Amino acid sequence: MSPHDEGDSIVIGLVNNMPDGALKTTERQFRELLCAAAGEMPLRLRIFSLPEALRGEASRAYITENYEKFSNLWTSRLDGLIVTGTEPRTAVLTEEPYWHSLTKLVDWAQENTTSTVWSCLAAHAAVYHLDGIGRQRYPEKLSGVFDCVRSGDHRILADAPHAWRIPHSRSNDLPAQALTAAGYQILSTSPVAGADMFIRQGKSLFVYLQGHPEYDPDSLLREYHRDVSRFLRREREAYPQMPSGYFDAAAATALVAFRERALLERHIDLLADFPAVDVQGRSARAWRPQALRLYANWLALLAQSRLQAHARAL
Repeated sequence: MSPHDEGDSIVIGLVNNMPDGALKTTERQFRELLCAAAGEMPLRLRIFSLPEALRGEASRAYITENYEKFSNLWTSRLDGLIVTGTEPRTAVLTEEPYWHSLTKLVDWAQENTTSTVWSCLAAHAAVYHLDGIGRQRYPEKLSGVFDCVRSGDHRILADAPHAWRIPHSRSNDLPAQALTAAGYQILSTSPVAGADMFIRQGKSLFVYLQGHPEYDPDSLLREYHRDVSRFLRREREAYPQMPSGYFDAAAATALVAFRERALLERHIDLLADFPAVDVQGRSARAWRPQALRLYANWLALLAQSRLQAHARAL
C-alpha cells in the first residue's frame, strides 16, 4: 500500500494490547480522542492487537471480527502508530509472551511511520529493546492524577501551558536520568511520577508516554475497583493504595471506611457495598485539554510530513 492509497486521510494504526476488561474501552478512548483532536482533518484508524496477548474467548472473537490481522502491519504504510501497554504478566519484560512481536513492531515502526506513540508498558519495552534501559519497580503501584511541568520544547507541545495534570497507573518506572544519558529528550516531568513524556527522533519520531492522557474520568476508579476485587478474592495480598489526587474528600472518606471493613471482612461478597463515588466532575477531567492539544499537534505533524512527501514526489 502506498502512502496515498487512503486518499487524503491521515492513517493511524492502533495496536491495542489492553487486557480484556479494558479492551473495548481503550479502543473507544483513542478513537474519540483522535477524532476530537483531528477536527476537520480526514482521519482513518486501523486497529490491531498483539496475537500473543492473553485473551478470553469473547475478546478473541471480538478481535477476530473487528480488528485487522496483526500480520497486515508488515505490508502497511501508516502515517502514525499508537501502541498501548497492558498489565505486566512477568517480572522480566523479555519473558512476556508477546515480547518477540512487540520488539519486531518497534523495529518496523522506526522504518515505516512518521511517528509512533508508545504508551506505558509499550514505552518501557521499546526503550529496553532500543537502549537496554530497564524499568524499576515501585514498592506500591503508582496510581493517581499528578502535576506535570513542561521541561522541554518540541512542536508536539505547541501552545501547551507550563503545567498540567495527567493520570498515571503503573507498577514500574523509567528513570529520567538514564533516559537523558541515553539521548532521550524529556518534555514533561512530575515530582512524583517522574518522566511523564519524552521523545527521540530517528527515522521516525518516537513519543513515549508513561501517563494516560486518553483516560476517561472514571478510568482510575474502575482500576481501583478491580484491584479491590482482586484483594477480596485473595488474588493479591495487599489492599491497593487509593489513587492520589483523584477523589474528593467525601469520596476518600467513604473509601477509607470501606478499606477498614474489607481488612476485617475479606470476602468477595463485600464488593457489593463498594461506595458509589462520583468522579465525573470537572477536576477529574482536568487532563482533557492537554490530551487534545498533544494529539492535535501530533496529527498536524503527520499531516505536514505527508504534504512534504507528496511535494517531493511531484
